[in-house]
Amino acid sequence: MSQLTPDQRNYYYLLEAERTGVHKPILAALHYAHRKPSLKDGETGLGVVAAGSVMESHVDTFPEQVQYAANLVRSFTDHLADQGWKGSDLWNTELGRYSNSFVELLADGFGGSPGKPVQGRLEKCDRAELLQAYKSDTERDYEGTQAAHNLVELDRELLSLVERLSQYFIGLPHQRDALLEAVRIWRKQDSVDATVQSLVNNPSATLASVPPAELDLLLKQFMQRVSPHYEGYPHQREALLRLTQYWRQLRSREEAIASLDKDTSPDSGLKHLDPALIAFVERIPEFYQGQGQQRNALTEGFRLWRNLDSRQTAVATLGINPALLASTGNDPQTLRQVAMQLDHELLNFVRRVPSAYQEKNQQREALIRMVQLWRGLSTYNQAIESLSQDLQRIQQQRKEAAPPPKPVTIVVPSRPARWTTSNIQLSASILPNGNFTWTEATRGGTRMPPNQATVDAIVRIATLAQQARDRLGRPLIITSWYRPPHINRAVGGASQSRHIVGDAIDFVCEGLSGNQIYWSLDPWWPGGLGRYGHYPNLCHIDARGHRARWG
Repeated sequence: MSQLTPDQRNYYYLLEAERTGVHKPILAALHYAHRKPSLKDGETGLGVVAAGSVMESHVDTFPEQVQYAANLVRSFTDHLADQGWKGSDLWNTELGRYSNSFVELLADGFGGSPGKPVQGRLEKCDRAELLQAYKSDTERDYEGTQAAHNLVELDRELLSLVERLSQYFIGLPHQRDALLEAVRIWRKQDSVDATVQSLVNNPSATLASVPPAELDLLLKQFMQRVSPHYEGYPHQREALLRLTQYWRQLRSREEAIASLDKDTSPDSGLKHLDPALIAFVERIPEFYQGQGQQRNALTEGFRLWRNLDSRQTAVATLGINPALLASTGNDPQTLRQVAMQLDHELLNFVRRVPSAYQEKNQQREALIRMVQLWRGLSTYNQAIESLSQDLQRIQQQRKEAAPPPKPVTIVVPSRPARWTTSNIQLSASILPNGNFTWTEATRGGTRMPPNQATVDAIVRIATLAQQARDRLGRPLIITSWYRPPHINRAVGGASQSRHIVGDAIDFVCEGLSGNQIYWSLDPWWPGGLGRYGHYPNLCHIDARGHRARWG
């Protein structure tokens, strides 16, 4: 059985660190310092052995070892806090990691706190080896970022962001996810539903059962109490870092730290409205009826887009003599002809907007003004609110946008119940009746997944990519999917690229720019979504566990 690559192990460390609120490098260090017991999946463990309610079968694979190790690190932190350790005893704020004394005590092993259920035991390991491995992995995480430069000020910056959060919360899904994650980690819950239950004080509540307005109010009230109760405990810091990462839709914890060094404001500006603006513009040709209000909206939008000084100049730039509009008042037929010509030019402009939009403030303001005039809204703020509602509708309607199920396709040989490294059929679709094949994922069979973790990652992104294809209404032309580490290095991929894990896809869509794809997917895509400045038609999606955006 093939062993996991370092990047795949790191993926499990990240998953469990995010779940428990522990510092990810300590999990990597535990594996390095222990490398036992030997596991049934061919891996070595993090030093976790059966004890109490945890049987050997519960910790006999690498993912299970990481899961229980994370639980034990979290329990160990609680144990020390119960004994009187302060946040400053547990965490070195200057270096941005657990204190040496914390790591050295963890190396002595831990089997649970007195009077609490025993859920596995962490064996003893060499103190110096664990500490050095922990330092090394922490330094690797900071490589290539500015995160290490502002660690001393990190707590102050986090609280500065949190204290102003409520006034910028408008109920967008990624904002709600950010607050939910912060509460979940702060309260040491393992699931979103458990977090919701703690907020509404109802053990049977779920995220789906609580009205968003009620949940948002409780979340904002919680965040208003964070600053007075912040004591610098590691899980509290991780909760606020996750909040920052999700709120700003960044790719990593380290990017969140670096971003706070530049700006601690929770105001994300109006960029989040771009998908709603582009969706509005793309519908204009369908609904344009040549009414005066519609024509005025498009003319003013064009004027502001081109930064022209007057309506007359805008009309002239569109190729229409402004004098004709003024001199044909007594000639309805000529006026209609001029209006039709003007409409034609305005609609040509509108059709070019999605591909020409470069997210410049002037362009954005022009489109917002167009929305305001088109919808007959009195104020700029009403236009912003209207677009925010559009964005929420786009996000809520994404499931309804998918086409009805297609007829079942007969596949020979028959599909296995679960794809594994030994039963992949290159010509078969990854999902039943899906559009993506194993040929695309493995580059024609030249990049076969080495282990089950990679297979599962490919299936994971194929499931989401199918939804993206259905939403875009056209095929995704795959340029890159799974990349083994040596190939990823050869093509200049990032050191922690999701392509190495297997759950990332680079693709193009015929007739769409990368920006158009991005704006269409942005409101609802749950993982990583990126664009490439040097390759304007290329787009990236991945299935990481949180929203991340970049360009």
